[in-house]
Amino acid sequence: MEGMSGHSKWASIKHKKAVVDQRRGAQFTKLARAISVAAREGGGDIEGNPSLSLAVQKAKDASMPKDNIERAIAKGTGEGTDLDALESVLYEAYGPAAWRC
Repeated sequence: MEGMSGHSKWASIKHKKAVVDQRRGAQFTKLARAISVAAREGGGDIEGNPSLSLAVQKAKDASMPKDNIERAIAKGTGEGTDLDALESVLYEAYGPAAWRC
């Protein structure tokens, strides 16, 4: 079904979804950074680190995937490689709809 402007309804949805995905990615990046900082300063134990616990709770409230939370904690405690951490930031920042035609 075509609208008055000649664009399909899917095109409109796709553009709106891209904006939502980008905002969500930016939010996930901020949350991951907060988790990493909290883990670096107080250790990776959620029970023993109240600031990490709060950061993880905020991430869960924002529906951040468990993998991303664990990766952010690992990054903060120095586990894993910087390359993996950099990749996770790129994935989160751009999301699946970043490449537009």
